[in-house]
Amino acid sequence: MATEYKPFRHQQLAFDFCMEHPHCALFISMGLGKSATALTVLTEHLWNDFTVRRALVVAPKNVALTVWRQECLKWEHTKAIRTSLVAGTAEQRRRALRADADLYILGRDNLVWLMDELGGSLEMFDMVILDELSSFKSQSTKRWRCIRKAIQSVRYVIGLTGTPAPNSYLSLWPQVYLLDHGERLGRTMSEYQSRYFTMGAHKGFVVYQWNLRPGAKAAIDRELKDLCLSIKNPDWPEPVYNVIPVALDTAAKKRYDRFEKDGVIPLLQKQTGFEELDPKKPEELAQMTSAIRGDMAATLAGKLLQMSSGAVYDDERNVVPIHDAKLDALAELVDTSAGNNLLVFYGYQHSRDRILARFPKARVYTGEADIEAWNRGEVEMLLCHPASVGYGSNMQEGGHLMVWFDLTYSLEMYAQANARLNRPGQKETVVIHHLVAQDTLDERVMQVLRSKAATQDALLEALRRYAEEEMKA
Repeated sequence: MATEYKPFRHQQLAFDFCMEHPHCALFISMGLGKSATALTVLTEHLWNDFTVRRALVVAPKNVALTVWRQECLKWEHTKAIRTSLVAGTAEQRRRALRADADLYILGRDNLVWLMDELGGSLEMFDMVILDELSSFKSQSTKRWRCIRKAIQSVRYVIGLTGTPAPNSYLSLWPQVYLLDHGERLGRTMSEYQSRYFTMGAHKGFVVYQWNLRPGAKAAIDRELKDLCLSIKNPDWPEPVYNVIPVALDTAAKKRYDRFEKDGVIPLLQKQTGFEELDPKKPEELAQMTSAIRGDMAATLAGKLLQMSSGAVYDDERNVVPIHDAKLDALAELVDTSAGNNLLVFYGYQHSRDRILARFPKARVYTGEADIEAWNRGEVEMLLCHPASVGYGSNMQEGGHLMVWFDLTYSLEMYAQANARLNRPGQKETVVIHHLVAQDTLDERVMQVLRSKAATQDALLEALRRYAEEEMKA
């Protein structure tokens, strides 16, 4: 049954901003109703000023399949929007495009196909909504290249994201270009780089790092204030971020340190388990039946993060147990959570399997049925990979406690996953626990997440101040 739409003040501000700026972006924290706001703008253009006949929304696949149609039906003023889901086989997608609808919903994985199907033009649409604009943060992707020209001729364009600069200000240019064709930040990435950045680490003409020039942040913020609106969560408290240090036992730390130093741990598989061998004794190494190698830095880092969590894959994808320290820490959280349900994020299958073995009542997320059960309070511990529920899933009714068992380098994935609980309807302060193995790469990952967040927050804060001034006006 549809609900009467009563916008919060920040939603009314966002609506007014979109109505005043035909091409714009809403940099609004996850869970603050960006999609409802965009649909409200669509209804205004459809039925009040009659400037839109057909609109297109491009969203992450799971969001396209599950969220936008439901969002239309959720509200009294949007339930009449006729939707067509452009998904399935190529022929099914073609039929969906031919359907008589107001809003066509497309998974971003089919965007290149759509542009080929339409001959590189978006002229059949008067409005385009780019849900998760930050997924267009690279100008080298096919999805960005296929629409960079065509989208400029669309009458109304709205970009939606809570994480516009997940890694640095450098990733802003491709997103902003889709909105203004380079008017504010430069016509090319090179122009943007030369205007606002200096070269950091580089080798010849290959630049590995770009550093903002003094005063560049403020200059970029000023350029974007009439194009991008930023609003932070104004209606309920910020979540509590809690780091739980996890100490490894002596044997586990020894294995970790050797692998960090040498990049290889010889292991001998026996009936009783795995026995560590001395790499200085060739006769023992000759007996080796399995070895874990970290020949490249990325591989080494990945292995170290796995080891920090308690297990690691060998060359044959066998799981080698290292320690149970994080499992013990998770057990303590269960004991002290006073009966509250836990949402636990894992990054590795062996972490998921080990958690399940330790906590038989835990449930692994496989689809919407699991989220519904969680929201009904029926799941004591729900295990999720952050990539599977990062976008669009409302989970605030099932609990307020979250645990990162494995850490991720991706701020975007991290922020999106954190926002599953801290959303409208949440009645408790959300607490986000991080299990961080001491003296391991885990600690460095936490530092990276914090530094990336600080960079992004600087951008959002500047735009947020502008929004607050508008709200006071």
